[in-house]
Amino acid sequence: MSNLNELFAEIRNEFPALTQKVHGKKLFYLDSGATTLKPKSVIDRIAHFYLYESSNVHRGAHYLADIATQGFEGARHKIASFLGAGQVEEIVFVRGTTEGVNFVANTWGLNNLKAGDEILITIMEHHANIVPWQMVAEKVGAKVVAVDILENGDLDVEDFKKKLNSKTKMVAFTASSNVLGTNTDVVGLTKLAHAVGAKVFVDGAQIVSQQKVDVKAWDVDFFVFSAHKLFGPFGFGALYGKKEILETLPPYQGGGSMISKVTIEKTTYNDVPTRFEAGTPHIEGAIGTAAAIEFVEKIGFDKIHAYEMDLLKYATDKLLEVPDLKIYGTSKDKGPLVSFNLKGAHHSDVGQILDQEGVAVRAGHHCTQPLMARLGVPGTVRASFSVYNSREDVDALVKAVVKARELLL
Repeated sequence: MSNLNELFAEIRNEFPALTQKVHGKKLFYLDSGATTLKPKSVIDRIAHFYLYESSNVHRGAHYLADIATQGFEGARHKIASFLGAGQVEEIVFVRGTTEGVNFVANTWGLNNLKAGDEILITIMEHHANIVPWQMVAEKVGAKVVAVDILENGDLDVEDFKKKLNSKTKMVAFTASSNVLGTNTDVVGLTKLAHAVGAKVFVDGAQIVSQQKVDVKAWDVDFFVFSAHKLFGPFGFGALYGKKEILETLPPYQGGGSMISKVTIEKTTYNDVPTRFEAGTPHIEGAIGTAAAIEFVEKIGFDKIHAYEMDLLKYATDKLLEVPDLKIYGTSKDKGPLVSFNLKGAHHSDVGQILDQEGVAVRAGHHCTQPLMARLGVPGTVRASFSVYNSREDVDALVKAVVKARELLL
């Protein structure tokens, strides 16, 4: 483990944000579940694009346009390989996970769901993987059904099997809960869903920075992630969809780029994935995401996973030593985050005290109000870890939590 500690101590130096102080204290950033910090390599790559390559893509007849297009489409190839997609055409650029869900709900959903059909989700879902399905269900007369969890935060597979039936046309679930940390059995759930003829949509926002994704081996129909959860820029993400499914879908938006031919009477649309990418794209977002993937691949997911799991165990053990503290989500297979509350203290008050100590965490319902209702709390404090954290960050967290307990209880 000492070699890993040395490696990640060097990696920490790649994040300029950590050199600053907050309220006169050293910054301990434990909010990677909301967004990861950005390494210098990603920042520099985006800056280089703006400084020397800034041009629109695809249609320019000059050098800068060619360079920008190479970077932009090169990113599509990089992302396809990163996700294990079979073909580069299976990667659609979106603004993030939320737009990816809305895209599928408003194309596949509106064209395939009908009255009486069911959309199966889990009680753990982020609002982004609930609301779009509710909206399309309301339009077509379908129904959204949620699978429960066990007391330790694992998905209740027996409840999943019970609620999965011939009416189920779409199964949409997170690969890793942003509150409980629970990792779901993507392969197992996908096989069960396909057995009844349902399509599978996976929210990969949390999992994408933690472990290797292989959409082809997993056999999922759709998978989406946001770049900002993967050390990349805001406002960019990628949706994977099986090509044979994407080819059946209508355009999501109309405009430039997504067309083949336009007349006043009729428009014919471009091939996938271009038909889904209307207008000037987020070019630097794609290029920055490619740089973020290179950053991750240079480290290696095996090392990332081992290091983050060590931090998770250390943090869990230390927090459990604090009296009056309850952790939500104790699955044996979970991501590097801990959600907790101090009994008798409001999560927002705890979060504010931690902030005064330089410890950055998330406090609230984490866009998972149905899950909070299931847990019987209005919200939690969430500390989430990444490659730039260390046991020093955990010690600072625990010290600040102890202080919050002294002040609030």
